[in-house]
Amino acid sequence: MPGTKLDPIDRRILAELQADGRMTNVELARRVGISAPPCLRRVRTLEEAGYIRGYHADINARELGFEVQVFAMVRLHSQAEADLSAFEARARAWPLVRECHMLNGEIDFILKCVSPDLSTFQSFLTEELLKADNVASVKTSLVIRGAKAEPGVPFEVLEDRLARRA
Repeated sequence: MPGTKLDPIDRRILAELQADGRMTNVELARRVGISAPPCLRRVRTLEEAGYIRGYHADINARELGFEVQVFAMVRLHSQAEADLSAFEARARAWPLVRECHMLNGEIDFILKCVSPDLSTFQSFLTEELLKADNVASVKTSLVIRGAKAEPGVPFEVLEDRLARRA
């Protein structure tokens, strides 16, 4: 099971950094119960191993004027690997697309998009997304409000699962 090769201190480090990535190494070490030098070594090891991909600020999009959030469900003409990869590369290049996930079923991709207003999103939809190579159809859903947006993973679920296996 992924995550089992981490010891409890590594998992606590990850949980603490997920909750607050700006804390100092000294504070992190205090919270996980070890001294600062080994804590810093562990953090660097977790970064190098790919458990920590980066550190980001949680930006309030609405405060910056991005009032519109839309989920776009994209169906492609072809699902050949080269065509899927080409669409993913194109999606990474579109600034309004903040997330892109390939799905199974009727929809090939779901895109999470943000836009300052509906007309900007509509322009993106009609001039970029619908005209992209291999796009067969796009269905969109405008977000009315968000009820939850938790980053990362639920460490308590991992810890419960590991405790049951022990």
